[in-house]
Amino acid sequence: MDTVVSLVDVCKTFRQKQPSESGNLFSNLMRPQIRTVHALQNVNLNVRRGEIVAYAGPNGAGKSTTVKMLSGMLAPDSGTVRALGLNPIRDRVKYVGKIGVVFGQRTELWWDMPVSASFEWKRVVWDVPDERYTRMLATMKELLGLEPFFHSLVRELSLGQRMRADLGLALLPEPELLFLDEPTLGLDVLAKRSIIQFIKEINRERQVTVMITSHDMAELEQLAGRIVLINAGKIAFDGDFTKLRQTFADKRHLIIETRSETAPVFAEAQLLSSEAGRHEYIFDAAAVNMVELLQTAANQGDVLDVETHRAPIDDVFVEIYTQMSAKETPQL
Repeated sequence: MDTVVSLVDVCKTFRQKQPSESGNLFSNLMRPQIRTVHALQNVNLNVRRGEIVAYAGPNGAGKSTTVKMLSGMLAPDSGTVRALGLNPIRDRVKYVGKIGVVFGQRTELWWDMPVSASFEWKRVVWDVPDERYTRMLATMKELLGLEPFFHSLVRELSLGQRMRADLGLALLPEPELLFLDEPTLGLDVLAKRSIIQFIKEINRERQVTVMITSHDMAELEQLAGRIVLINAGKIAFDGDFTKLRQTFADKRHLIIETRSETAPVFAEAQLLSSEAGRHEYIFDAAAVNMVELLQTAANQGDVLDVETHRAPIDDVFVEIYTQMSAKETPQL
């Protein structure tokens, strides 16, 4: 499995104008305050062919900057960016024909034209051979269900239909590498499930390498075998989801049913709710012995039933982001 994406010591800094605290218009125009934002700081990342990599982090962490850099839309201030053996900026014409990019908040489709017109435009501009175009269009229509609205105006589509059309358009030239930036933003549950399943299929059947950003952590856990966390422009974690839970906190929910309505008391577990003899706790499985917890509960009364399960991945990320934020906040 060869390396498809390689970032070595990549840095990117932006300078933003900030209004003065006085609110003076002349001062803001003539002597604006400048804020330096270190979007990426010595980022090192490798992605192998055929991987699905989730790229996650809080708002402003550097996710979209990385995707734009790998898409050839931004150049690094320093460091090396390579994808498919090419420089996304210097080899742009050759490179963009090998990748697909979908931004959830933007569209490549022509707003006041039928979906079909955008596909035909893509075929001509990117010089997609007729045989490939016919084959891929048939595949996209089947897998993404484009046929019912393929000749409809883009502005008349639902958000889910537009996202499916954008995905189909990005995959029309048969790219080797696919970048997805919040591709399911604002979609309902059924539309999300459809797109997730589609991404899995093209990865499995065509070995398309996928790099995806999203704030929906449950979605990422379903989709990706590997997650890379970025925070304040630096890589904070790189591994699978099981390792992620173990590294930061393997939170578990424990539900105990007792004969008494009084909830057992634990020093190592936090009580979340208690009603009619059913008590729910949360604890860190990496630091707490489950057998000892149950023994403590039994010592305090009759235990009728017990169940345990992992905390939702969204809860795990809330804690991770809280920890990250605390590390970045200066102590006064």
